[in-house]
Amino acid sequence: MSDQRVVRPTPISGFPEWTPQVRAVEQRWLDHIRAGFESFGFASVETPSVENLDVLMAKGETSQEVYTLHRLQADAEDDSDAKLGLHFDLTVPFARYVAQHFNELTFPFKRYQMQRVWRGERPQEGRFREFTQCDIDVINVDSVPLHFDAELPRIVHRVLAPLDIPAWTLSLNNRKVLQGFYEGLGIEEPIAVIRAVDKLHKVGDEGVRGILLSEGLSGEQADACLRLARIKSTGTDVADRVRELGVTSDLLEEGLQELTFVLEDLADVPGVVADLSIARGLDYYTGTVYEASFDDDPGYGSICAGGRYEDLAGQFIRRKLPGVGISIGLTRIFAKLVAEGRIEEGPKCPTDVLVVVPGAERRADALRTGEALRARGFDTEVFHSTAKVGKQIQYASKKGIPFVWFPPFDDEGSHEVKDMAAGEQGPADPATWSPGA
Repeated sequence: MSDQRVVRPTPISGFPEWTPQVRAVEQRWLDHIRAGFESFGFASVETPSVENLDVLMAKGETSQEVYTLHRLQADAEDDSDAKLGLHFDLTVPFARYVAQHFNELTFPFKRYQMQRVWRGERPQEGRFREFTQCDIDVINVDSVPLHFDAELPRIVHRVLAPLDIPAWTLSLNNRKVLQGFYEGLGIEEPIAVIRAVDKLHKVGDEGVRGILLSEGLSGEQADACLRLARIKSTGTDVADRVRELGVTSDLLEEGLQELTFVLEDLADVPGVVADLSIARGLDYYTGTVYEASFDDDPGYGSICAGGRYEDLAGQFIRRKLPGVGISIGLTRIFAKLVAEGRIEEGPKCPTDVLVVVPGAERRADALRTGEALRARGFDTEVFHSTAKVGKQIQYASKKGIPFVWFPPFDDEGSHEVKDMAAGEQGPADPATWSPGA
């Protein structure tokens, strides 16, 4: 026995991992989402897992959840790692990417990005420390046409519909509506109020009212903010309902016009609602904001979110580069379906054919057979040893490999293949064989 200390394997809280048959389904989802994004002309980019801390720490409350990077053995002469943190979303890295590659890109630049992100928060149902996001964004020089604010939710609906996930609703709002309304009430710090209202679904009306009063709002101001937050509609009457509250400002009117435009454009998309309690806590949003949740489990957390931002890239380059983006929380959606047993698991391995090795002297023939089948597009595994044929067949059965190939066992022999599901075996030619033929 070795004296090496045995470390008991335990799951790491907040860092999900799947069996091969579940991972196979997740991979299919990723491929489907990728194809859907590309069908609308979005190009793929990938950024490093880390960004400079001064960039990450400047962007809203979530930036306080950043995991920093440092080596176990610190180098007093090189502290570069200490200035890096794992990215908590994909929008901030994308803004830096656009500024850095500005002269190489064609605008409006439409990109998708599917990567893992990290947030140092308490793990719970639907909330992870490491998870995969699938983002699409449009960034342009000077201005981004408002119709993109409607196109992005349309794309998400197109992508998610075939995945047969539980019914969900996409809620829309506009930060200009919120900020303009609060300014019309005479509130000096509208961003603080936006952050408070963003907690409405967690702490309720009284909880938010208490936060607002602690921020120095009067009872009348707090009540007006809550009346605005209660407005919800699937129609385009939202602007009229807001105006009935009697608060006016130029910014409020601009936001109402933008919100109405997006709602009208999305009138044919199911599950879209204007919800003026949606605020999105990140500071960089300036216009349209999105947040989607499951209809039967709204407390589970948002499964899709995003919005419009005007100056996220401005800290990197002296150009106005506004954008709008939306993100699918793939891990949050997928984990719920896995936990509820709603995922039909995929195969244990991708192998189409297992080639039997009759013996050491015939291994070269088995390898050539494997190469011939791979050349024709079949995922092919050659057995790893010269074990008894029965054991090799048993291995294929345990892994769910659908076909077992028997190369010639002697110089006079011929190739045969066994259909494991049907239990039938017959002659076959590696150059012409196809399943079911």
